[in-house]
Amino acid sequence: MILDTLGVGFLGTNTEVFHKASEYSKIYSSNVASTVWGQPDLRLPPTYAAFVNGVAIHSMDFDDTWHPATHPSGAVLPVLLALSEALPPSPKCSGLDLLLAFNVGIEVQGQLLRFSKEANDIPKRFHPPSVVGTLGSAAATSKFLGLSMTKCREALAIAVSHAGAPIANAATQTKPLHIGNAARHGMEAAFLAMLGLQGNRQILDMQTGFGAFYANYSPKVLPNLDSHAWLLDQQDVAFKRFPAHLATHWVADAAASVRKHLVTDRALLPIDRIARIVLRIPDVQYVNRPFPDSEHEARHSFQFVACATLLDGGITVPSFHKCQINRPQVRELLSKVELEHPQDNLPSFNTLYCEISVTLNDGATFTERSDTFYGHWRKPLSQEDLREKFRANASNVLSCDTVERLTEIVENLEDLEDCSVLTTLLKGPSSPEMVSKSI
Repeated sequence: MILDTLGVGFLGTNTEVFHKASEYSKIYSSNVASTVWGQPDLRLPPTYAAFVNGVAIHSMDFDDTWHPATHPSGAVLPVLLALSEALPPSPKCSGLDLLLAFNVGIEVQGQLLRFSKEANDIPKRFHPPSVVGTLGSAAATSKFLGLSMTKCREALAIAVSHAGAPIANAATQTKPLHIGNAARHGMEAAFLAMLGLQGNRQILDMQTGFGAFYANYSPKVLPNLDSHAWLLDQQDVAFKRFPAHLATHWVADAAASVRKHLVTDRALLPIDRIARIVLRIPDVQYVNRPFPDSEHEARHSFQFVACATLLDGGITVPSFHKCQINRPQVRELLSKVELEHPQDNLPSFNTLYCEISVTLNDGATFTERSDTFYGHWRKPLSQEDLREKFRANASNVLSCDTVERLTEIVENLEDLEDCSVLTTLLKGPSSPEMVSKSI
């Protein structure tokens, strides 16, 4: 999870939304500063370093996804890496310290989501990372800083008042801010708790507290530590092979399978012979975008991912460039797409499926179905494929040697005695190195 999150974060530093967020954050300064990943000439106060790195992670919707639905890592990892630089050099922050706090931040998010039946479905009201991610950030910060139980409780109470962003801003440049804000606000909540700010200590137990985000929120008493089972031991996360909403990965899988019936060898897709394309998918309105106009809308479009896969054979990072979205062939295919929502196809990342049928002018119909795509927690990426994704993403910013060194350090993080070794590599190349790489 950490390796993948770093990779998509590095790739995200090339996006427009990252540049806007980092330019805004330059107005803040302090005597303590942390690294903005891949930007050797830009350092920010820890809260804003966490903010812009969080924005980078989610800027292309390429980060990991869990069930119940959230993006768990993006709100936590930037916080811990920023803090590891900001804390005094003695005592040193070890890789094991970072791993434990990371696990705490993930665990808190998962436990809160499991207190709600509504959270099992793809969200309709609040974007989950802006809700549970904020509390995960506060919990991870509290653990990393060694706060007392009383201060931890205050930090979580304060964080609830920083939480929540409406799903309506999905498919816009604002959505990546949800992750950045979750990281920043959780850290700020812990800092405020350290200064003695108080909130309602029962806020996680109340319908008028954290329950405001979920209509059927029903918290339970957690078992004691001796019998506590960590959620990451019970379920992996999903890692995306291309940067788009997770539900579209089932669509891409099914579309790639049906394409094999239509195209032989290197022949072109016979667009003029296609009469109709039917997608049988869950009813998820914010991923229903018949004619997307921007990269962010295309990343949240069942229709676009299906048509681009049929046309090109697969989806990659450049698939969402403006010139690719507006190709006449894509627009023609989009006009032939129809959606159906079978009653048994529920809007849950754990149970949904995609079935696609392509009907030709002569009446011939080809149908394929995807129940689990490669990268889902039921069908996880191999460690080597995870490494290859990281290399492909991080090499947009870092040298090959740095990419390999980072891979080695992260995969053996529990043995790292000093996290500064890691954060130094995250800065990226110096200006002469960047010029050399560009040449």
